[in-house]
Amino acid sequence: MRLATVGKPSNFQKQIIGIVSRDPLPKESRTDRIFISDGVSTSAVDLDGYSGVLTTSKLDGLVDLAPSISSVRDIEHLRTNDIVAIEPINGSIRTLYRPDSQDNVIFTTERCNSNCLMCSQPPQDRDDVEALTERNLELIRLIDTPPSRLVITGGEPTLLGERLFVLIAALRDKFPQTYVHMLTNGRTFAWPDVAARLTEVGHPNFVLGIPLYSDDSTIHDYVVQAKDAFDQTIIGLHHLARYGLRIEIRVVLHGLTVRRLPQLAEYIYRNLTFVEHIALMGLENIGYAPRNMDTLWVDPYDYQDELESAVEILSTRGMNVSIYNHQLCVLRKSLWKFARKSISDWKNIYLEECESCGVREQCGGFFAWATKLHSKHIHSI
Repeated sequence: MRLATVGKPSNFQKQIIGIVSRDPLPKESRTDRIFISDGVSTSAVDLDGYSGVLTTSKLDGLVDLAPSISSVRDIEHLRTNDIVAIEPINGSIRTLYRPDSQDNVIFTTERCNSNCLMCSQPPQDRDDVEALTERNLELIRLIDTPPSRLVITGGEPTLLGERLFVLIAALRDKFPQTYVHMLTNGRTFAWPDVAARLTEVGHPNFVLGIPLYSDDSTIHDYVVQAKDAFDQTIIGLHHLARYGLRIEIRVVLHGLTVRRLPQLAEYIYRNLTFVEHIALMGLENIGYAPRNMDTLWVDPYDYQDELESAVEILSTRGMNVSIYNHQLCVLRKSLWKFARKSISDWKNIYLEECESCGVREQCGGFFAWATKLHSKHIHSI
């Protein structure tokens, strides 16, 4: 989750991670709980034993009683049993986990060894691995009911080194049936010992989502802005396959990738038949993408020939292929059965044109920032 808000921190010096409660709790149940109220009074509420307190009020008389963030500007989205991290430096409140969502993520690091032109999470060169690993292990501890799925993402998760395997092992031990999908550029797996180490962890329901942007190494390396990235990714894919690890290929569709999309589909079929899924993904207009739109933007309506050809090459040969982040009104009807509702619930919207659409419930909609740029062919059906 990336939902965040800020306020005025008081009475704590270290990040606190806790479970939100909007209702007062008995003292024996307050450990790891962060009490939240739109307006709290020291005389009306006993705050002893809570990990923290969040409120929209100024909280002038409360700062000595509990770790707190007061004067919070936006608190309505926080719900009982959400798990949040509160920061003493800037008073930020970040939602880490929502038990009623199917789109929870474990964010591992802001560092990355690629620098993709359309990266939605531009990398930062900061030493955050230890702190975020500690936070994520605490998050796993606090999750009560096993989630059906979780996503591990970054940055590049493999830059955690051994800490990544500790994290995956913690998920394996607590939630062995949870489907865990790790988004990685796959380059680190070019070193066979890394793939072997992941195999040793032995998570029973673990899949890697790895991008491949072209069958042409020059194009792939340019998109990810890293020399030899294509070769490292392909070698890594084969090392992972050698150990029987489950793999999904992800292709972001834009001006540098769509023209050779049929050739890439043919390459995947010829060389990567071991992958269990191929996701053909619409461009997300955030992060680095807006500043590179002159190079990247193609109206999805205008690459239907290439998209349909790639889907046919893969699907008719028995490979599992899906289309992500596309609206049904810009896809040919022959492609609808491959389209998925793939946009995370916390960043998913529909436009005004969608209000009267007869297939809205089947359509995946838009990223929240699609109001800035989207296909010219959006219309109700």
